Amino acid sequence: MTTVLITGCSSGYGLATAQRFLDEGWDVVATMRTPRPDVLPASDRLTLLALDVTDPASIANAIESAGPVDVLVNNAGIGGIGAFESMSMSTARELFDTNTFGVMATTQAVVPQMRARGSGVIVNVTSSATLAAMPLAAVYTASKSAIEGFSGSLALELGFFGVRVKLVEPGYGPSTAFTSNGAERMVEIPSEYLPFAAPILDSFATPGEVTTPGDVADVVFRAATDTSDRLRFPAGPDAVALAQSG
Repeated sequence: MTTVLITGCSSGYGLATAQRFLDEGWDVVATMRTPRPDVLPASDRLTLLALDVTDPASIANAIESAGPVDVLVNNAGIGGIGAFESMSMSTARELFDTNTFGVMATTQAVVPQMRARGSGVIVNVTSSATLAAMPLAAVYTASKSAIEGFSGSLALELGFFGVRVKLVEPGYGPSTAFTSNGAERMVEIPSEYLPFAAPILDSFATPGEVTTPGDVADVVFRAATDTSDRLRFPAGPDAVALAQSG
C-alpha cells in the first residue's frame, strides 16, 4: 500500500487532496495544526496527525508517527497581501516561516527515509504568483518563488537517489480558506497607493477563471504519480493560461 502525507489538510486544497488520494485507494496521513476528525470521512486508510510546519518538534513527532512515507505533499501555506512599503518585517517573516522554511523543514525530515529506500516523491504546492508578477503580493510571491528555486535544485540532488520532486502551481482560488486566512495579513494600504490598489482589489473580488480545490487535488495526484522528469504542474485554468503565455 502506498502512503501519502499531506500538510495543511483542515480545508481547501489540502482537504480536497487528502480526499482524492483516499478515493484512489491510498493510505493517507492528513496533517493539520489541530486535527479535526469531522473534516474527512472515517476510513481505516486515514490517519489524522497534528503538524505545525513552523515547529521542529511537531514535524519530528508527525514524521515518526506516520511511519514510512512514499509521497510528501507540502501544501500548508498562508497568504498576505498589501503594499510592501507598509508590511512589517514580522509579517514578512511569518509568511516565510510557513511558506518557505516550513516546506524546507518538513522535506528535510522525510528525505533520509526516501533516500535510503531509493524511492519517493516530494510535491511542493506553490502558486501561480510565481508564473507572472502579481501586484500587492511581493513578499508572498517571494516566499513561494523561493520554493520554486529550491525544488528545481532539489530535484537534481535527490534524483540521483531515485527520489522525484514536483511543483504544483495553483491559480487564484477565492473560495478557499487560504484566501480568507490571507485577510488576516492584509496590511493597511497607504493613501498614496489607493489609486493604484483600488482597481486591483476590486478585481480580486470579481475574478474571471479561478482555481477550485478539486483542480488542485487532481493535479497534485497527477504530479505524485508522474514518473517523468517534469517539474512544474500548473493547476486550474488561470494557472494553465499563465504557464502557456510565459
